[in-house]
Amino acid sequence: MGNIVANKNGVLYLLLHLLLLCFLVVGEFDLSGLNYTKFIRQASRLRLERIQKHLEKINKPPLITIQSPDGDIIDCVHKRKQPALDHPLLKNHKIQKVPPEMPKRLIQEEVRNSMSNEATIKGTPRQWQWQMWHSNGTRCPKGTVPIRRSSVHDVLRAKSLFHFGKKQRGFINPARRRADAPDIVSGNGHEHAIAYTGTTQEFYGARATINVWDPSIEEVNEFSLSQIWILSGSFDGSDLNSIEAGWQVSPELYGDNRPRLFTYWTTDSYEATGCYNLLCAGFVQTNSRIAIGASISPVSQYTANQYDITILIWKDPKLGNWWMGLGDNTLIGYWPAELFTHLADRATMVEWGGEVVNSRANGQHTSTQMGSGHFPEDGFGKSSYFRNLEVVDADNSLSSVRGISTLAENTNCYNIRSSYNKEWGTFFYYGGPGNNPRCP
Repeated sequence: MGNIVANKNGVLYLLLHLLLLCFLVVGEFDLSGLNYTKFIRQASRLRLERIQKHLEKINKPPLITIQSPDGDIIDCVHKRKQPALDHPLLKNHKIQKVPPEMPKRLIQEEVRNSMSNEATIKGTPRQWQWQMWHSNGTRCPKGTVPIRRSSVHDVLRAKSLFHFGKKQRGFINPARRRADAPDIVSGNGHEHAIAYTGTTQEFYGARATINVWDPSIEEVNEFSLSQIWILSGSFDGSDLNSIEAGWQVSPELYGDNRPRLFTYWTTDSYEATGCYNLLCAGFVQTNSRIAIGASISPVSQYTANQYDITILIWKDPKLGNWWMGLGDNTLIGYWPAELFTHLADRATMVEWGGEVVNSRANGQHTSTQMGSGHFPEDGFGKSSYFRNLEVVDADNSLSSVRGISTLAENTNCYNIRSSYNKEWGTFFYYGGPGNNPRCP
């Protein structure tokens, strides 16, 4: 059960960290069959000092701290002290108090709570209830936001301090892609199964309901995610802007195999700007009940109950910030317009789908799963899905997407199949097991 932990005295807090460091540099541990030892490198005193300084920057002093039963520590930080406001472009930024203008169809339609006529789909009546840190009913006080605390363990698992909390840049091989396919989808071992819009349109947001699973991960430095991408800029250059949100399993980033709600952003093709969640300055959180980066529970089971979450990202026509909403119109926070170049105006492409990292650690394709780990032809209850794909237009109206294209680099490893019906609108099944006889 979660419990509230009193704020630590600064000296005691530092001493505890130093004790932890002693274990880190000599210790070895194993989690769910994944050996973390080689990723907890021998750390010099100078490196540890740099890590500690970085953690002090992103782990803001909390009003209260909540211990989650899944091992997370959630700090309730005053909203004006959150990491976002450390960004130099947000030096004079005032947190948006006026509610954003919701897309028009959202105002008119009945509240959607991720339910459907399929008897085995389970919705999430209140989005915060599926985050484990709420298990004993503890909440962050009004005026604060919940932030998952980062640890020295988390940083040492990353390739370097610079790479902590960042995606690697990747491009698809031009010889293998279709002429109209997105460029920024492959490379550095990243593989995808995605649906995408054309590049000649203007978009101001997107929404989808995403099936949640807990795919297995072969190597610590690999991940599996399912998300929405909002894109604009040059795919061939270094100025691509991207806003992303969904769920992911990433042992390197979080230290476990649980699916977690995540966000991401970049303005330079994943080179230096942006990060996951609140691991750098940028995303402004406004919700006090949902922690970005916290685990999602329960998850879908094979031929049993299915669980999904609905994610909406859209540009507020009032102030121009890109907002994120969950499920029944729950606002999470926003990416300020000041962060972006191309996305300061609009998006030119939207993508939905899955992504994995294939490190080929043993000289063969990874067995890291995408989605449920089953191919799309297996269908409902077995294969993972995205349903009710929608986009927001210049009039701030939501509409179902028609005529999407799909792409998977290696269909013997991961694949995607799209369709349309009255209930699910435009939807697709996607994913796969990775390594198998046809995917060596």
